[in-house]
Amino acid sequence: MMTKKRRLELLAPARNYDVAIEAVNCGADAVYMGAEGFGARSAACNSMDDVARVVQHAHRFGVKVYVTFNTLIYDDELSLAEAMIRRLYGIGVDALIVQDMGILRMDIPPIELHASTQCDIRTPEKAAFLESLGFSQLVLARELSKEEIQEVRRETHVRLESFVHGALCVSYSGRCQVSQVLKGRSANRGECAQICRLPFDLVDGDGNVIVRNKHFLSLRDMNLSRRLDELVDAGVDSFKIEGRLKDAGYVKNVVAYYRRAIDEIIQANPDKYERASYGISQCGFTPNLSKSFNRSFTHYYFDARNLANGVKIASIGTPKSIGERLGKVVKCEGKKIVVSSSLHISNGDGISYFDRAGEYAGFRVNRVEGNVLFLPQIVNIPAGTVLYRTFDKEFEDGISTSKSERKLWVDFDLRIRKNLVVLDAQDERGNSATCCVEAAIEQSETPQDARQRDTLSKTGNTVYMCRNVKTVGNMFVPQSILAKLRRQVLEILDKVQRINYRYGYRLPEKVDAPCFSSVLTYADNVANSLARQLYRDHGVKETASALEAGGKTGPDCVVMHTRYCLRRELGICLKSEVGRKSPRELLLRHGKTELKLEFDCNRCEMHVKIKK
Repeated sequence: MMTKKRRLELLAPARNYDVAIEAVNCGADAVYMGAEGFGARSAACNSMDDVARVVQHAHRFGVKVYVTFNTLIYDDELSLAEAMIRRLYGIGVDALIVQDMGILRMDIPPIELHASTQCDIRTPEKAAFLESLGFSQLVLARELSKEEIQEVRRETHVRLESFVHGALCVSYSGRCQVSQVLKGRSANRGECAQICRLPFDLVDGDGNVIVRNKHFLSLRDMNLSRRLDELVDAGVDSFKIEGRLKDAGYVKNVVAYYRRAIDEIIQANPDKYERASYGISQCGFTPNLSKSFNRSFTHYYFDARNLANGVKIASIGTPKSIGERLGKVVKCEGKKIVVSSSLHISNGDGISYFDRAGEYAGFRVNRVEGNVLFLPQIVNIPAGTVLYRTFDKEFEDGISTSKSERKLWVDFDLRIRKNLVVLDAQDERGNSATCCVEAAIEQSETPQDARQRDTLSKTGNTVYMCRNVKTVGNMFVPQSILAKLRRQVLEILDKVQRINYRYGYRLPEKVDAPCFSSVLTYADNVANSLARQLYRDHGVKETASALEAGGKTGPDCVVMHTRYCLRRELGICLKSEVGRKSPRELLLRHGKTELKLEFDCNRCEMHVKIKK
């Protein structure tokens, strides 16, 4: 009995059309992007025409296009959202990534729906409920450990999607209201003010400053590139790269790296896994994750909740890119620095470091002679200071000038049938096509195989790459006929692919499935009447409104729910002897804003409140 192979999907971000094309060409199996509204990155919207152009290019390779429709929707926006979904379905978008449950009560086509990470999918119960509503793919919370992913897998049957690379939100996604409360800019509406990236003073209950001006809520970037095999074993099907605001160079580099890593897993287990799309990508550079923007890397909570081994997950020194470790300062003399590094340094490289006061600083390199750097300004950096490279000019130039392309292999079979010259074509997607031309063909006195093979192999600017050619020996076929047949048969293959492309569709809703809770709070983000109706249909008795939709904040309102614990990060966990001797009350202060920190040691969580 044949076991069905699991299709492993590499899912890439795209802020616009150009980035989406690069992601596809570098090997993504799917891309996710915003449309004209209702996406959780308001700065990454795209016209319908551009989304349609991405769909057209992506579908040639069996690459799917998901549109982020994952903001809360107000009652007066429901008709607009419904109309936009109809347009997206009409241009061939494969799925919507959604947060607002009101969408499931709209009059929309049967487009496939994915539950966004904004749905806060942390438990098997929540995941099972969302599956019962008809979601085809669930985007898991970033905070889950391998064991917790396995628990979700055991209780669900639909595809699971997990973030593997990129920026981390300090709060559980969908459960952060701090930007809304302080700035009137809702993270659930795509307008996050990124309060978590600001510098704060750490203050005790008496107002004494313990540590000044550090980014206590700014996390490092996720990197699970070396744990992909474990994610696959845990049941993850789709591997998601964060970064819908990132530039093309970042996306090209990260996608190319993960493409190689996932292909290695598939090649090592050909009986278990397969690619989720088609084509061979050629990027023209060697990918290196440390070369692109990063705040240094973390596995986050994938290994375990308890990080008692001292592994840090925050980037307290700076929310900016740290990049790769370059080496140490040997000597600094005005505009000249002698460094100890085994890495090649180029003119124009961007270098960063932390100064004597622990502040983040940097410079650009004017000129390099051996291990001596010449700078445009005078600096005073102590010997032994660690230097980091945040911009590798040679690497970035290589990415920007390289041409990324993706090709599909095609086999040709040339035949002669009476007075017809026939060309059959078969591509790797399983599509086939045949063209013929009427012509009087005669035997040639000279070998013809090489000429026939050479002409048919010239696929030019098409997406095809010739793999095999079966010729007709010494029969003379004019080159013009060969070229015409090749062109026509490839055009037919394109048409066949459009006809044969397989869409997924929305799964049926289990109307009797009970909700994960009978009482919903403001943190469950109910913003419209349709969402309330859906929850009532599934047994919810009480539903509070989201803060964005007029919900009220009490005097004890939590504006961030986090698995990240600042006490644990600083080595003063309340379960340790050092922690028990530390101040019991801790606050974060930025200007006039004070955030009160509370610690739930039973759940190993931290809650952030606005101090009134």
